[in-house]
Amino acid sequence: MTVCSAPGKVYLFGEHAVVYGEPAVPCAIERRATVEVQPREDDHVRVRADDLSLNGFTVEYEGRTGDDPDVDVPRPLVEAAMGYIDAAVRQARAAAEEPAAGFDITVRSEIPLGGGLGSSAAVVVAGIDAATRALGEPLEKGELANRAYRAEFEVQDGQASRADTFCSTMGGAVRVEGDDCRTIEAPNLPFVIGFDGGAGETGELVSGVRELRDRYDFAADTLATIGDVVRDGEALLSEAIPETDPSPEWLAELGELMDFNHGLLSALGVSARSLDEMVWAAREAGAHGAKLTGAGGGGCIVALDESSESRTALEFTPGCQRAFRAELATEGVRVEEA
Repeated sequence: MTVCSAPGKVYLFGEHAVVYGEPAVPCAIERRATVEVQPREDDHVRVRADDLSLNGFTVEYEGRTGDDPDVDVPRPLVEAAMGYIDAAVRQARAAAEEPAAGFDITVRSEIPLGGGLGSSAAVVVAGIDAATRALGEPLEKGELANRAYRAEFEVQDGQASRADTFCSTMGGAVRVEGDDCRTIEAPNLPFVIGFDGGAGETGELVSGVRELRDRYDFAADTLATIGDVVRDGEALLSEAIPETDPSPEWLAELGELMDFNHGLLSALGVSARSLDEMVWAAREAGAHGAKLTGAGGGGCIVALDESSESRTALEFTPGCQRAFRAELATEGVRVEEA
């Protein structure tokens, strides 16, 4: 049995624009998806999900993934959860050159499914790592991140970026611009997360931005401006001392850029009333900055606040189901048991 875990993420800046070659800066957070893999003697794949924002389900495939599972769980949630697990299995089999490998897989996650915190990327990264290790063919991190990206690219109909999977693999803060992915230094960022209990449809939201961009010049300009915000944020990060607590003045500058980024994303139509209400609640409570994180449409916001005020305010905000603090995860994917 092999067990691996990978962290979720928040976007400091750059979601949606990263799809069009602009840079993005996601940061890994200490909320993890854990995947346990046990090879089988046959070619079946049996998947047990203990949470993933569901009540739990078990699916068994005969010979190949991709069959329609017969389980008493809302179909869209099953498809969202299983699509990424299917793709991870295919990538692991290909990497190990074991096309008929069978697995018993158990998935557990602390990351809300579809909430903008990179749950799918964490499951894919941890799943491929655990499965290839279980087959005796562990991957180096660069190849693991590449295969995880291919899995998300497949499931998201070619609209994925490398940002989520690279961040989940490497940990810490990363910079992604097209195929150029690298880790960058970051101080101890005081993240506060608000979750509305919902989940945006990533594919639909990305397609909607694409249609807007193709139709209106302002949308293309907005995406380019998000890229400019990312570059300013990256320059600010380069001035900070890694693994230290940044000053309130520095956090205020970073937070202002996050506020700008949220406004630009709202102009692209990817925010939601619940997200805007949480953003404003955090700001009014004294957060240095706040924005949606991920595809939008529902899910999570991220705020910068070293005090307890933003979290308290979010807990009393209508539409916020849960609020919590999240530390920067300096370690990416890791082996928990081999």
